[in-house]
Amino acid sequence: MLVQQLAIVGSTGSIGQQTLEVVSRFPERFRVCVLVASSNIDLMEKQIRQFSPQLAVLTEPSAAAILEQRLDGLSTMVLGGQEGLLEAVTHPDVNTVMMAISGMVGLVPTLAAIKASKKIALANKETLVAGGDVIMAAARANGVQILPVDSEHSAIWQCLHSSTSEVEKLILTASGGPFRGWTKEELERVTPAMALRHPKWNMGPKITVDSATLMNKGLEVIEAHWLFNMPYERIEVVVHPQSIVHSAVLFQDGAMLAQLGAPDMRVPIQYALSWPDRWPSPVDRPDLAQLGQLTFEKPDLGVFPCLALAYHAGRMGGTMPLVLNTANEEAVKLFLAGQVPFTAIPRLVEMAMERYGRETAEDEISIEEILLVERETREWLQRDGSALLA
Repeated sequence: MLVQQLAIVGSTGSIGQQTLEVVSRFPERFRVCVLVASSNIDLMEKQIRQFSPQLAVLTEPSAAAILEQRLDGLSTMVLGGQEGLLEAVTHPDVNTVMMAISGMVGLVPTLAAIKASKKIALANKETLVAGGDVIMAAARANGVQILPVDSEHSAIWQCLHSSTSEVEKLILTASGGPFRGWTKEELERVTPAMALRHPKWNMGPKITVDSATLMNKGLEVIEAHWLFNMPYERIEVVVHPQSIVHSAVLFQDGAMLAQLGAPDMRVPIQYALSWPDRWPSPVDRPDLAQLGQLTFEKPDLGVFPCLALAYHAGRMGGTMPLVLNTANEEAVKLFLAGQVPFTAIPRLVEMAMERYGRETAEDEISIEEILLVERETREWLQRDGSALLA
């Protein structure tokens, strides 16, 4: 039996912790070689003592120094900073990288891991949103598999089996978030505490707000475009508040296949690691009779314009998706800090796209241009974001 040698990037986050839970159920199939997180010293220490990795990285250097002191006498090497992160994802003993961090910070290490010929289990949608051209070209050049971890893309992957040549449409489902059915006027009074109460999923603050604005679904549309080589006009979003149908595929003969299951991220995480096999799992099984009724509706793009902005950015290509993603990250930070209202998020994103987006679907964007435009967009919103609405 081939043992997978894992690097888990974002091990202290929600996806990272659930990955380690899956790994702990199959100790004969996995070896945790590398753990990477940002600055959670206590949880990282606990994970190291349980899984004994060869290398642990905290990207916050001061946190890494404290962790190293705590682990005095253990064999695990501790590194910090960006250099440590890149060493982690290219570690010679690692063959599979679980990319479980969120945000643009995942782009460079994902590219490095691909160039080092590591298999990628991707839970970082921003990497493909910002750098889909670069990432997919590198994956093809290096013969690297990118296996989707997001529940929606995992569902599509499971329905497709292999070729997309017979596919008419991909259908991504969205829970609708906590404000499904609200009006524009009602959204004006949304507070951070209200936005962080998701009705179905337990996620980090940023992705929870993205779910509330439907930006998360917009980012997933762009991710699906790259993962499955599907044009945007053949990717549809429907709101499904029960979160039981995770996505579906419509084929050209009129047949539709859908993947159903409990809203539990351990299922797509495990499948990304077990593929092409399916292993036993302790998650709840769907009981159709008990569920009773599953409902679907079209998203209201007038009330939730972030989804429309994402489709527009994807179709424009160039740096548009990158600017969309970067501006959204900064706008969400401003909202969570109480500096702008909830409804300012799409307004700030649209302003940034108009200012920094370069439209082209022909030329591959270089990693250098990606990082330059990202920095310019981020610095502009950090400096002027709240003032732009005055």
